[in-house]
Amino acid sequence: MTARLVAVNVVHELIRGPTRWTAIDKRPVPGAVEVGELGLVGDRQCDTRYHGGADKALYAYAEEDADWWGAELGREIPPGLFGENLTTRGLDVTGALIGERWRIGGILVEVRSPRTPCGNLSGRMGIKRFHHRFARTGRVGAYLKVLETGKVRPGNRITVVHRPDNGQTIGEAAR
Repeated sequence: MTARLVAVNVVHELIRGPTRWTAIDKRPVPGAVEVGELGLVGDRQCDTRYHGGADKALYAYAEEDADWWGAELGREIPPGLFGENLTTRGLDVTGALIGERWRIGGILVEVRSPRTPCGNLSGRMGIKRFHHRFARTGRVGAYLKVLETGKVRPGNRITVVHRPDNGQTIGEAAR
């Protein structure tokens, strides 16, 4: 199966989370979206102590993991529900090695770290302490650093262009 970008998601509206304002309400946008060194043009983060910056410019989540959560929770998990910028299909994000590099459309990114979910994810899902449950599975998605800027759009092919000889996977680092 060829890995593809299913959706490109940007903030829809800022919402008040359990403890602070959040930009977790990400939703798919059509067409090409410009990607700069700090992420998608038109997107934003509220708490820049923990979100955003060069090493967390983009957040990728696999549709396969979202499907797993959908079955686990008995509900639909649409693209962007977990706050991800890039929803992928056919790419093992949980099994990606830290330092792995992906070509997505016109950009080049590097896998930097697993997401560390906070209480705003629990608020978004409407499930108390869901962020702890989410973290324990290791299916948390990956933060990406943008190495080459450009544009991405739904349907873009995703190619792993570099995989370190050894290292820790996103899932291992998350657990």
